[in-house]
Amino acid sequence: MDALNQTRSQVTALLTRNDLSDEERQNQLLNLIYFELRSMAQRKMNTERKDHTLSATALVHEAYLRLVNQTGLNWDSKRHFFAAVAESMRRILIESARAKASLKRGANAQHTNNLNLSTDDSLGFEMLALDRALTQLESKDTVMSDVVKLRFFSGLNVEQTAMALELSPRTVNRHWTAARAWLITQMQ
Repeated sequence: MDALNQTRSQVTALLTRNDLSDEERQNQLLNLIYFELRSMAQRKMNTERKDHTLSATALVHEAYLRLVNQTGLNWDSKRHFFAAVAESMRRILIESARAKASLKRGANAQHTNNLNLSTDDSLGFEMLALDRALTQLESKDTVMSDVVKLRFFSGLNVEQTAMALELSPRTVNRHWTAARAWLITQMQ
């Protein structure tokens, strides 16, 4: 068994034990997958606005801590775990966009419909629209939703997404194309 398959087996074994309450197991899992998580976060942060307050490292740590500190979670596979990581990153970035939008409007300021948004501000609002549309897509097709989360929020390419979801690259491309078209329609 090569090193990659051995690492995958170790990760799967840790995840399917359904007991990450032990700090030693959490550290063991993080050591095995940190590079993959950091790469996912870095690819995503490269697409965010330049003045974003989160770094890729902070995004990884926040997403990871949110996942392992929840009780009663059952991981079926590495695929399931990475889909959850992508969802966690999505939620963190959405919360950040909402907080930024809230600050732009002012805590108790009078609100108007005449917002003059710069490009960076519109990214936050687009992120919120994407989140709403993605939530709708998730209720219609979870696989397409997972593809979008991994491609958009985690920054994985087609091959990496296919590997994470245990699908063929062709299937991922098909889901990615359909999901993008559907999301664009919903966001307009």
